[in-house]
Amino acid sequence: MSAHPSSAGVALVTGASSGIGAIYAERLARRGHDLILVARDRQRLNALAQRISSQTQRAVEVMAADLGQRDQLATVERRLQQDADITVLVNNAGIGTHTPLLQSDVERMTAMVDLNVTALMRLTYAAVPQMVARGHGTVINISSIASVAPEILNGVYGGSKAFVTAFTQSLHKELVDTGLRVQAVLPGATATDFWAIGGLPVENLPREIVMPAEDLVDAALRGLDRGELITLPSLHAGEEWEAFETARQTMAAHLSSNTVAPRYRAGH
Repeated sequence: MSAHPSSAGVALVTGASSGIGAIYAERLARRGHDLILVARDRQRLNALAQRISSQTQRAVEVMAADLGQRDQLATVERRLQQDADITVLVNNAGIGTHTPLLQSDVERMTAMVDLNVTALMRLTYAAVPQMVARGHGTVINISSIASVAPEILNGVYGGSKAFVTAFTQSLHKELVDTGLRVQAVLPGATATDFWAIGGLPVENLPREIVMPAEDLVDAALRGLDRGELITLPSLHAGEEWEAFETARQTMAAHLSSNTVAPRYRAGH
């Protein structure tokens, strides 16, 4: 797939068949991007591709792939490695659950790590080198507020999203002078089928904590335009995140020492 002459480049969006991924696809097309839509459900992808293409006149390609299967993941990796027209990667595919950690099936938890962590990491590794070589590109990783508040949901889910946030922060530091933009988006509860798939339909959540998916994506894209590394669309008191991050950065300088802290010495 070659980008149309007037295209802002091609955006590859994972988990694109519904919810946040589908809205990202539509919004990016309206921003001038051609699209590659990745998800398992080819029928839903085809319907979305047809709708977006007819509404925006952008080129939209479908790649049906289960990113939890290594061979299918590898197909998408190769596309990212070989297609110089791809300028945006949206790592949105992911699964979660509200089920407590010790009541969750370990095989389902392993599949969650495969998708939320391994697939995201491998797709980023596939995309970034060719973006660096060209001197521009954007990687958007969909994390979660559970990455900084892991107690609120299943622990494997929170841990997987903590990886996404930490990975994005480290990637940003390494790529700061390359012309690439990197962003982690940390949604709170969002009105998508994510909750129903995880066993708790969104209708069971308090309405005041659930954000419409369209609002989430629009806010996230505004955060990207503002140059944010971490975007928290639900956090009204942005100064709380700034204080948290300032404290983290301050503490980072003191985390390694050749002497034991006094509180751990005998007699204290």
